[in-house]
Amino acid sequence: MGLFADIKNILNKDPAARSWIEVLLCYPGLHAIQIYRIGHRFYGMRFFTLARLCSHIGRMLTGIEIHPGAKIGDRVLIDHGMGVVIGETAEVGDDCVLYQGVTLGAGSEARGGATTRGTKRHPTLGKGVIVGSGAEIQGAVTVGDNARVASGSIVLRDVPPDSVVVGVPGRVIYREGKRVEGKVPDIEAEALKSMKLRIDEMERRLEAITGKPAPVSPERANISIQTETGDIDELNGEDPVEVFLHGAGI
Repeated sequence: MGLFADIKNILNKDPAARSWIEVLLCYPGLHAIQIYRIGHRFYGMRFFTLARLCSHIGRMLTGIEIHPGAKIGDRVLIDHGMGVVIGETAEVGDDCVLYQGVTLGAGSEARGGATTRGTKRHPTLGKGVIVGSGAEIQGAVTVGDNARVASGSIVLRDVPPDSVVVGVPGRVIYREGKRVEGKVPDIEAEALKSMKLRIDEMERRLEAITGKPAPVSPERANISIQTETGDIDELNGEDPVEVFLHGAGI
């Protein structure tokens, strides 16, 4: 696939693209892919320093860092692209779309330093994968064909094909167009709930020892929250943690 095929792909996939000259001059994702291809050729010829120099120039010009050792398929679209990082052993299949801030990075393997040189340390994306803004896929995991990774997610495990992944860490919520059975856990809410239960138990023990109820602070008694509609709801002494866990704070 050449330059003109990449331009045509962007015109087909990006509604903001209006002409081939606009794409050619103003799309850093296109520039980054073309520079990567030059560096990748040098990398295959074992001119590693020259290959890395191409990658470095591409990073300075576009804000996108693609290691020349990565394997990138045809019709890959990097949209906007600022902050995208693709590691040395990453593989990106045909027709993938990566948005700004995406990282295809090494996981815990990177802590081994030079001892992991030459080993698979970065993700493999199948065909047609879409990775949202700010998402991270770490380690030698595989993301199956046509999977979707939501913005801001952190993927640490393999993702089956035709799935939708959200959250930190990433969890599959849809598979083959059907919602996965069972409630998706909210780890932050569960941590807050666990701490609240421990505090409640400590207050009960304190009351049993002193014979006096635990005091309620004025701040807690008079706290208010702003809802999604912009209305102000007074909690009137209700436990704000309970309100949060029931959805008002999420």
